[in-house]
Amino acid sequence: QVQLVESGGGLVQAGDSLKLSCAASGLTVRAHTLGWFRQAPGKEREFVAQISWSVGATGYADSVKGRFTISRDDAKNTVYLQMNSLKPEDTGVYYCAVRVATEYNYWGQGTQVTVSS
Repeated sequence: QVQLVESGGGLVQAGDSLKLSCAASGLTVRAHTLGWFRQAPGKEREFVAQISWSVGATGYADSVKGRFTISRDDAKNTVYLQMNSLKPEDTGVYYCAVRVATEYNYWGQGTQVTVSS
């Protein structure tokens, strides 16, 4: 059974940093593409970043490029999202997900990130 557990969210001020974690069980993160998504109140969920299986190629939404970094610790079977220079518009619930074939099929419960101005 695949399980993803996010942690690390919180309330911070604009310009601060946070590091989110996504601990996976029931799968090997190195063998899958994992992504981070977020959903702000009243908005649709949007893509933030992803890290591909094996070599770990990364991709980012334009809105976070240069500020966020996705990484993976294969020994801990965990994926991270380092978020720097946070802005109020980064506020939302952050989810990690696993892609199977062409779709993200497994999702965590989410962790709240709130950035005050």
